This record gives sequence, C-alpha cells and structure tokens, in this order.
Amino acid sequence: MSVNKIITSLTLLFCSQIIFGQNFLQEVEIKGVITDHQTGERLPGAYLFIKGTSTGTVSDNKGQYVLHLNKGNYIINISFMGYQTNEIPFNADVSQTINIQLESGTHELDEVIISSRAKNENVTSVNMGIERMSIKEIQRLPVLMGEVDVLKAIQLLPGVQATAEGGSGFSVRGGTPDQNLILLDNTTVYNASHLLGFFSVFNNDVVSGLELYKGDLPLKYGGRLSSLLNVDTKSNTPEHFQGTGGIGIVSGRLMLEGKAGERTSWMVGGRRSFVDLFFGLSPEEAIQNAFLYFYDLNVKISHKFSAKDHLEVNSYYGKDLFGAEMGQFSYGNATASLLWKHSFSEKLFSNISLAMSNYNYNVGAGIDEMQVNWDAGITDMAFKADFNQPVNNRWNLNYGISSILHRLNPGDISMTGLADYRLQKVEALEHGVYLSNEQKLTENFSLKYGLRWSVFQNLGETMLYHYDDNYEIADSTRYKAGKIYHTYTHFEPRIGALFLINNRSSVKANYAHNVQFMQLAENSSSGSPLNIWFAASPNIKPQTVDIFSAGYFRNFLNDRYETSVEVYYKELKNVIDFAEHADLLLNEHLEGDIRTGTGKAYGIELSVKKNTGKLTGFLNYTLSRSERTIPEVNEGKTYLAPYDKTHAVNITVNYELSKKLNVLATWVFATGTPTTYPAGRFEIAGEYFPIYSGRNEYRKPDYHRLDLSVNIVPNPNSKKRWKSEWNFSVYNAYGRKNPWLISYSQTETSTPTATMTYIFRFIPSITYNFKF
Repeated sequence: MSVNKIITSLTLLFCSQIIFGQNFLQEVEIKGVITDHQTGERLPGAYLFIKGTSTGTVSDNKGQYVLHLNKGNYIINISFMGYQTNEIPFNADVSQTINIQLESGTHELDEVIISSRAKNENVTSVNMGIERMSIKEIQRLPVLMGEVDVLKAIQLLPGVQATAEGGSGFSVRGGTPDQNLILLDNTTVYNASHLLGFFSVFNNDVVSGLELYKGDLPLKYGGRLSSLLNVDTKSNTPEHFQGTGGIGIVSGRLMLEGKAGERTSWMVGGRRSFVDLFFGLSPEEAIQNAFLYFYDLNVKISHKFSAKDHLEVNSYYGKDLFGAEMGQFSYGNATASLLWKHSFSEKLFSNISLAMSNYNYNVGAGIDEMQVNWDAGITDMAFKADFNQPVNNRWNLNYGISSILHRLNPGDISMTGLADYRLQKVEALEHGVYLSNEQKLTENFSLKYGLRWSVFQNLGETMLYHYDDNYEIADSTRYKAGKIYHTYTHFEPRIGALFLINNRSSVKANYAHNVQFMQLAENSSSGSPLNIWFAASPNIKPQTVDIFSAGYFRNFLNDRYETSVEVYYKELKNVIDFAEHADLLLNEHLEGDIRTGTGKAYGIELSVKKNTGKLTGFLNYTLSRSERTIPEVNEGKTYLAPYDKTHAVNITVNYELSKKLNVLATWVFATGTPTTYPAGRFEIAGEYFPIYSGRNEYRKPDYHRLDLSVNIVPNPNSKKRWKSEWNFSVYNAYGRKNPWLISYSQTETSTPTATMTYIFRFIPSITYNFKF
C-alpha cells in the first residue's frame, strides 16, 4: 500500500471518529499527580486502574495521570515499583483532582515489584516496541567502574545492541547510532557519551526514568528512523532540603534539591571523574603532565504560578578533556530549555517550549612555535507547541507544531603563521505539524493513528556544488545569506491496532513511515567523538523507512510473568555509505564521497520477564538481519549493515536475600559485528593504499561477558536522614577477550596483519552511595 493511500485511509478513519465520539461526551475527568510521601518526588510510570473495570492508565514522565469515567462510585488502585500499593475510594460525580502519595517499601519481601510499568500495560496498551525503565530499575544493574548508566541499561533490552565494547552508542533493530533521537528533558543530545563512550551524559541521581520507542515514534517527534530515547530529570517538589550522591573508583557525584517558597523548587546535580588525580603518582614526567577527565552539571528550576500554569527551566553542561605534551582534545554538550505547561480547561492542555542544544569538539596540537587548532560542532534552536485534548475515555487527541534551526560547523582550522582554513558552514530549518488520535472502538479493539507533515529547508549563505554521474564537480551556485534554496516535504503516517483477547493476552500490529534529514558521517565504531553531522541537501536526499511490526503479548500468574513475541520488517531508502578511501574529516566536498541506496532489516524478539518475588529478572533474545544495497559500493552487491548481529541474548537475574542484601548477575551474548579486512595493497606514485575485501564480508569474534553485582544496605530500617549503601560490581567477570579495536598493519613484503585491542578484561568496582 502506498503512503498516499495510507494517508487517505487515516483521514477517513479520523472523520468517522468525530461522529462516533459524540456518544461518549457525558463523562467526568479524574486527574492528579502521584508522589513519594516522604520526599515529594513525582513517580512516573505508576500504574492506576479502576477496580472491577478494564479502565486504567499510567502516570506520565511528570508523575501526572488523567482518567475519564462515567459518573459513579469507584475504587482506584495505585502501584509502583518499590512502593506499597494503595487503594482509594471516591465518588466521580464531577470532574476533580486527586493527588496521590505512596509510601516507600513493601510489607513483605516476597512481593517486591521491580517493574516500573503497569501490571498488564504491556498487554492492554495499544503501543508496542516501547520500553520503560525507572531509575530504581537501572540502579539495580551491574555497573562499569562504579557508574550506573542509562545507555548501558537499554543495551540489555530486546532489539537494542551496543555498537562498541563498553561504549554508550547503541543500535536499534539494525539501525545506525545517528538514527536514534536522544532527548534530555525534550532537548536533543547529539553525543551522549563521556570518556569516548565508556560513560554517558546521564547522571543517575538527577534522572527519573527513560522511555525507548523502537521505530513507532510518537507523532510529536520526528527526524529519526530507528528509535526515540526520552530521558527525563526529576520533577519532584521535596518537603525539605535533601541530597543524594556517591563515590566510585573513577568518579564522584552529588545532587542537591529543595524548595524556595511554596511554589518554587530547584535541583542541582554534578559529577566529575578523577582518574587524572592519580597521574601525579607516575614516575613518568609525560604522564604527570597529562590530564584526562570529564565533568557535567544539571540544573532545574520549577515554578507553579497557579493550578493552570507551571514553568520549568532545565539546563545541562558537560565537558571531556584529554591532554598530553603534544596537544589536547575536548568535546562536550550544552542544552537549555524553557517549558510552559498550561491547562486551558479540563479537556485541553498544552506544553510549549523553547530549547537550545549544542555539541562541539576541539583538537589542539603543535610543537614549539607551530600550533594547530581545530573546532567543529552543531547547534540547534528549537520551538515546540504540543496540545493534548482528552475528549473522553475512548478518544484522545494530540496535535502540535515544531520548528528547529540547525547550524552546522564542519570544521575551522587555525595554524600559527598561516591563513585559517574554514569549511563552509551549513544552516537549515526543520518544521513539523502533526495530528494523532487514539480511540477505543470496543472493549477489546483499539486504534491509534495519525499523520506528521515534515518540512526541511536549506538556507544560504552557501556554495552549492553540482556533481556529474562520476561524482566530479561539474558546476556550482552561490546563494546569499538567509536564502531558502531547497525544500523537502514529507508525510509520515503511523497506525497501530490492539486486539485484547482478555486482560492477560493480546495481539498488536503497527505501521510507521519515518524520515530523517540530519545524518552522521562516522569515523569509527569505537565511540570516536570526531564524527561529522551533515544535512540533507539537493545532493543528499533524506533517508526514509517503512516499518511493519506485529506481536503477541501474554502475562501469567497474576501478571508476575510477562512474555512477548514481536516481529518486524523495515524497508529503507536513501541510506548512506561512503566510497572506498573516502576522507571524512575536513572534507570540503564530502557530498561527493557519499553513496546512497536501499536497505532492509527484519527480525524476531522474544522476551520473558519476572516482576515480583525474591527472584526477579528477564531474558531477552533477538534473531535479526540487516542489509544494504548501494550501486556504487561493493560492486552493487548486497552486504551486511555495519551493526548487523544475527543472535543477541541478554539475561539478568536479581535475588533479594534480605532487606540488607541483594545480588545480581547479567550475561550478554551477541554475534560479532561485520567488518571489512584489507586483502592487500597497491602503489600509486610511491604511496601505498589498501585493497579491501568485500564490504563487511567478515565478522569480528562473537561477544559475550558476565557482570556481577552485590548491593549492601547497612541499616535498611534506619529512621535517620542519612542513608547509605555499598555496591560491589565486577564487569566481565570471567575475563572474556572482547576486542574494542581492530587495527591492521603491513610491511613491504608481508601480508596484512590484524591486531586486536582489549580494554575491559576484568574490572572490579566499589561505589558508596548516600542520601540525606
């Protein structure tokens, strides 16, 4: 079915819902916020359901919920991981606000809940391909060098794979890292790594949880093909000044929060690594003078003007710095956002935001008087207005607009005594308008569907080069500053369906069409920050994907066990790769080295999860394949995509021995990623160039490791404000040699030789965590 036919069908479906929905307008709205009774922290992902009915919902990432009910008397049941279940009777004669506080802890150890989702949300929700984790779930996982990490946690989910050993980059269902939209408080993060990918930019003390959408993105988001990772910082209003923190083997962190009056709350969280502090102990002078560290800072201020108006200011700043005698290198992110939440009425809400995101890196090197400095980066300025209109408990509308100004700097080089070298900067506008609808047609059948219209405009000042069939420059055209010299428009329809067999099992199906205008030229798969973002242009068409997925979901034993089977198929157009021997850094004519073609990816994901009891955990298995076919690459033959992994297994087991002690083990296995080996070399004018085998014809060794962790809480029943715990972890417990980097060398007479670099053989860590 063509995209135009899908759009027509969605339009007719929406019009029929307008007529159908009029029969359900005589209802009342119950809304509120779910918080921790002691700290006031908002609890996203709490499950609410009306006893004796099939009506329920989940609190959003701000801890808020909305229910629409017919008038009558009800009992609402509320549950959340690590908290006591609460039941509240109420009379729904008029629309009203019911704020709910939950007590931390459980009455009995064998009823500990580790899931942050609704008890049967995986079955009853029309959404599929979505994963949610609270920070408490993430904190239970084994850590690398003492740091709990959001991005390493999602790499344990079905369909998600790490792109490098120990790194924070990830691939979703065979996609590339740049096909993932990563948001921190709804602001884009272009490089989510610290220390070349060994840590992420997300400080677990300030994070409340995460949502990962695998292909079926909510329509208010666009611009990526594979996934959306939405990470939110805490939005609680604490009753008093409090803080949390920790000290590990390579870094320390501290988060403070409190109130400023009755309507204003604030939070500040910071981290710094201190590996460089040990350099002074080295007998080598070069190491003594070197430095290697990262730091970051999160700041949040919230103010409630009235019951209808709420303002949030969020900011993040982080930096990595490396230095030695010959030079230094740094990179970092900066984000800031202003969010205004307004309630027009009980049936209409809005979120309006302004945001800025910047990523840049700098390389400096030199000897004596000769110094070279290289700067590059990308900056976004964004506006967004989202509206939610819950008409009734069967019909929910969402619509809105967005606009982004992209400014890309591919590279500026300054050299002592020489003229500066500057690649031409790029500017572009990206706009979006969307309308989505979710409706419950019967007690057993639900639909969600909608349409996004995306517009991408290239702006001058620029010199546009025109290439012939051999990718040689044939002509050029100069455009003045501010001139829109090219426009892409694209419709993105998405539709999903749910058939509820009963409250414990369901079948779902989904279709999504996504487009991506911003793309990445990767210099390596090992987490290098020296990657170049570039925009669609007359020479580079935007990438698109059609995603088809279906699944069967089944819970057992009163939702203690969750199981699912999902299958997916993706067809991609205008996917990119690069010509042999392409130079990606400081290439003024990068477009001439880009080759485009088609791709496909398909697979099956199996998941089993145990949510309650002393023994909890999950088992995820993915069988998949991802391919590319590009006429000018690999002689036009189909080849494996860079992050194709045939088999992937993730097993996590958590055992609560007592309130003081729990142990956890995680085992991961994945087929080695494809790679291209040099088969020889050739000489031109005395310079040697490698001859490569077929593109991605070989594979790296299979990857597997075992991680172990023990959490000890010395005084779990203490009434004192100061509370603490110890974490002891081992990364790669049996010392598997998983290559981080494979390099090749060859003398004038020898054949090419591969050298594997291993960096994480066996790494123990100790972390002391505290809160007050």
